[in-house]
Parts: sequence; structure tokens; C-alpha cells
Amino acid sequence: MALPLVAIVGAPNVGKSTIFNRFVGRRHSIVDDNPGVTRDRIYCNAEWLGREFRLVDTGGIEISNRPFQEQIRQQAEIAILEADVILYIVDGKNGVTTDDRMVAKMLLKANKPIVFAVNKIDNKESLVSVYDFYSLGLGEPIALSGEHGIGVGDVLDKIVSLLPIKEEETNNDAITFSVVGRPNVGKSSLVNAILQKERTIVSSIEGTTRDSVDTYFNKDGQDYIVIDTAGLKKRGKIYENIDKYAMLRALSSIDRSDIVILVIDATTSIVEQDKHVAGLISEGKKGAIIVVNKWDEAKHLNLNKNEFEKEIRKNFVFLSYAPIVFLSAKNRTGIEELFSAIAQVHQAYDTHISTSVLNTLVNEASLLNPAPDFNGGRLKIYYASQVKSRPPTIVFFVNNPRYMHFSYERYLENKLREAFSFDGTPIDIILRERT
Repeated sequence: MALPLVAIVGAPNVGKSTIFNRFVGRRHSIVDDNPGVTRDRIYCNAEWLGREFRLVDTGGIEISNRPFQEQIRQQAEIAILEADVILYIVDGKNGVTTDDRMVAKMLLKANKPIVFAVNKIDNKESLVSVYDFYSLGLGEPIALSGEHGIGVGDVLDKIVSLLPIKEEETNNDAITFSVVGRPNVGKSSLVNAILQKERTIVSSIEGTTRDSVDTYFNKDGQDYIVIDTAGLKKRGKIYENIDKYAMLRALSSIDRSDIVILVIDATTSIVEQDKHVAGLISEGKKGAIIVVNKWDEAKHLNLNKNEFEKEIRKNFVFLSYAPIVFLSAKNRTGIEELFSAIAQVHQAYDTHISTSVLNTLVNEASLLNPAPDFNGGRLKIYYASQVKSRPPTIVFFVNNPRYMHFSYERYLENKLREAFSFDGTPIDIILRERT
């Protein structure tokens, strides 16, 4: 299920990025005193009182015609349209500005739940300036200091109270997969090929993510849900950057999937955006399949499957576990191979290893290749336990997590992959100090 989206908006230099970093607990956005530093939307997950949500930091909206200002305004408007809750930040030291009034009008038209906060209220003396902002017509503002952490809990409490109620999962026996990738690689064609080939479509129901459709269908006795995102829509005067807009769609689709199918175009070289989407899949810790579409043109372009696969593995190192399927959505060839890969990946994604078998493997791996000295000590693994699946999540109880070198963690993961069928799924390794 997609995480609720909270968009932070406001005029430039009101402290949006500082508040964003305060919420997510680390310095993720660029913080600078110069207006307009945050040009594109920046995404991160945040959690408060057990509710997780996706936070988006936007560039400042203002009237003046600064460089990139039109792009900033467009990106902020996209975030507002997509958001479940909007956090509107103003600067308490500057008082109400023309930009504040313009943004307030935009938010009132959006008809979304709004949390209204006055930032830079660093002491009791500055509290009086909060009352000036009632004139914006957005209700009672919350006094806040992003720099000092004052009022942060109150703002988060309000955000969580306005988040949409979690929906019940539907059809737990169905395999849910989404199709993602950069524009024009054939995502919609692939979904159409899947659904046109299999005539047993049960129903099409609007999904929880705006402009997406979840299609339930059955193939060979197995239920599936394919998440298909609608094409770009023009709303008012917004002409979005398709790449940035598609990224938001991809994030929502990944959240709601068991398996993510990354589609790349055989007729074009792998580009940076392909790698960026692959990175989102890796960060989402979902099962993954890489599909090379338009392979019907391989002969005409003198493409070699082995060479193309080597190029994929070189560029998508963090998806090294993902199987690769070559197909043609246009000709509907390779669809059966794709479904075989989906079944394989789903089984791996749902795998659970018994504690005894897991510890036997870990002990043998440690004896065969002892951990190296690192950070002033040597790692000792006392025992391991798989705490959940989807994806398989394994906790190693150790003497000190700081002693784990990344190469040794990779060695242990490779040993797990050699012993068990984990093709297509990430393995989430967690280190805990045994007390």
C-alpha cells in the first residue's frame, strides 16, 4: 500500500528544508540561506506515533521572476496535487508577505487538509507575530522553530491526525506487481500485452493512488494485481516535467507492490534515469525483475543478448539479484517467461528459513572465511534469526555492529543466496549488539 504523502510548501527561505531534515532525523535536504536552493522535490520517509508517511520538500513559491522560479512553482504545484496532507510554512520573522498570500490562495483552491505552521518562533517574545498570520484564512497556525526543534511534535501530531486511514488489504492471495521505468520504454504496452493475452480479467478498480488503476486478473489459477499508472494529465496551467512527475508515480507504485518490474528499452542505451529508477526499487526492498522491451528489434540493431545482459549487470549493480527477461510487448513474445520469473521472485520474496538451518549456514561461512579486523575490532556473530519475509529480513546478533565491514556483509549475503533460492528478492540484513 502506498504511503500517505505530506508536502512541505511555502515561500523561499522560510525554513522548509530545515524542518524536512528535522522530521526525517538527518540532513537530507540542502539547507542554505540563499532563496531557491531546493529546486526539485526531495522525497524521504518519516514516521511519527507509529504512522509512516512520505515527506516531500519543495522549492519555494514566490511571485518574482527568479531563475528556475517557474520550474520551482510547477514542481510545488505537482506536490500539492499529489499530497494527502499539506504542511504550509511561513516565516514568523518577516511577517505576512505577498508571496505568503499567493501561496495561501493556491492552497485554499487545492482543497486539501492543511497544517499551518509559523517558523522561526525561537522565543516567547516572538510569539506575538503568530497572530498576524490569521489574516491568510488558513485557520490557527502552530508556532514552530525548525532550527531549535520547538513545536515539532505539535506539528507532527497534527499531520498524523490528518493522514488518511489505512485501508484493508484486498485479496491477500494475489501477487501484486507494478511496471515502472522512464517514459517511452513501453510500460503501458507491456501491461496491455499482459492483459490482452490473458482474457480472464476479473475487474478494474480505481486504486488508492490517484490516476492509477489496479487490475485484478487470473492466470492458470493464480490471482494477480497489476498496478498501472495513468498517463500525464494537464491540470490548469501546470505543464509538469514528465521525468519528475513519473518519479512520484513510480514511488507510489513501488510502495504498493510485492514485485516491481523495471522496463528498459532495447533500442536505446541505458541512461542515468534508468539507473535512478532502479535505485528506487532497491531502496524500496521489493522483489525485482528487469525487462528488456522491444527485443523484436534486436536482430535489426545487431544486439547480442549476452552482451546486453553484461551491460545491465554493470549498470545496475544494486539490482544484481533481479532476473532479466527479454521480450517484445508489441508482439507479445516473452510474456510466458515473464510470468515464470514473477512466480520465482514471489516465492523467493516470501521465503522463510528456520533458525537452526540459518545458523548452521552462518557458522560454516564464518569458519570458512572469518571476519576481518575492522574499526578497531573483529566481528563475532553469536547467532542469526529471520524475523520476517517479504522481503526476507535476517537479524545478526553480534558483539559490535561497527566491526562489520561492508564486504563481509556482502560475503554473508552471497552465502545465503548460494544456499537458498533468493533470486529476485533483496535480503535485508540487520545488525544488533547482543547485550
